[in-house]
Amino acid sequence: MTTTETNKKILDFDYQLQQQDESFPTLSVLNNEGEIVDEEALKRANLTNDDLVEIMKRMVMSRQLDIRSTKLAKQGRFGFFAPTAGQEASQMASSYAFNDDDWLMPGYRDIPEIVVKGWPIWKAILWSRGHELGNVFETEDGKPVNSWMPQIIIGAQYVEAAGIALGLKKRKKDAVVYAYTGDGGTSQGDFYEGMDFAGAYHANAVFFSQNNGFAISTPRKLQTAAPHLAAKGWAAGLPSVVVDGNDAIAVYLAAKEARAWSVAGNGPVFIETLTNRLEPHSTAGDDPLRYRTQADIDEHWKFEPLLRMRAYMEKLGIWSEEIEQAYVEQVNKEIDENIAKADNVEKQKISDFLKHTLEVPSFAMTEQIKKFEEEGK
Repeated sequence: MTTTETNKKILDFDYQLQQQDESFPTLSVLNNEGEIVDEEALKRANLTNDDLVEIMKRMVMSRQLDIRSTKLAKQGRFGFFAPTAGQEASQMASSYAFNDDDWLMPGYRDIPEIVVKGWPIWKAILWSRGHELGNVFETEDGKPVNSWMPQIIIGAQYVEAAGIALGLKKRKKDAVVYAYTGDGGTSQGDFYEGMDFAGAYHANAVFFSQNNGFAISTPRKLQTAAPHLAAKGWAAGLPSVVVDGNDAIAVYLAAKEARAWSVAGNGPVFIETLTNRLEPHSTAGDDPLRYRTQADIDEHWKFEPLLRMRAYMEKLGIWSEEIEQAYVEQVNKEIDENIAKADNVEKQKISDFLKHTLEVPSFAMTEQIKKFEEEGK
């Protein structure tokens, strides 16, 4: 190609937009009918039947936790809750690729990922209620859970992840940080700053954007002109991929390969999972019908991740309606026990909130603490 021809392409802006759109094909292994569309990718994922069952169980647990948490919120027994229905493959299959030594940096919709790392559900309930014990990340028997608190500030977990990722690299740890945000998070400055920093230092990190279509209430096409959110990873120099976020096998494969790349010292990877939020943004008064139609929601329920995974595993003979129902009952029994435990934790007093505001209370706060304690508050 001559310099003249090259220059013409450089200045052909329509061509540039076309190139952006064509540069990010979607990774897919399992279609909506539960059929494998890429046998080589399936082999590369190297998932045993036991692995498939475990991923499915985690997805079912997440769905039940979503159902029960929503009911508790409507009863006024839960604090803030961000529904997760529709994102089970994106969350549970991706997190299955990481281990206990890896650090999870979640957003507020990523409670299920912390739970499968060993965080008790009763602590998740207390976190939603603003109780101090909800910020203690330990297993039931007191072992540390490598997770930071669910980040309420949208996208801020990417900056936090970059710092921990650099620390893991400097300490030569065989571990990575994996961080989640939504499509709306990619419009925040922290999103790019975290990836840019981690990329510059080739730190151990895997960044996920769960593209559920609507952020808080804004359709993705109105958030950014980027045809693919993955293109934003390229801006920071990161290998970036788009994955069918309703395909548990493809999501796991992408996460597994990204972790292996990063832990080997090659730097971070960015993964965009295409999924759909099937319920409100949160239980705090959001009405999704103000920015999407019921017909659109109903249509996307036909493509939700449990359907295709269930169909595939039933064909393999390793899953059935009876197995699932028995597991649902087991999960709900566990949730019942955790709700009871959370309800029996001593309520915090005003003096407790003041004590936990600063490591060393100010003079005025010390006086306030004394006053409220004397009043039994």
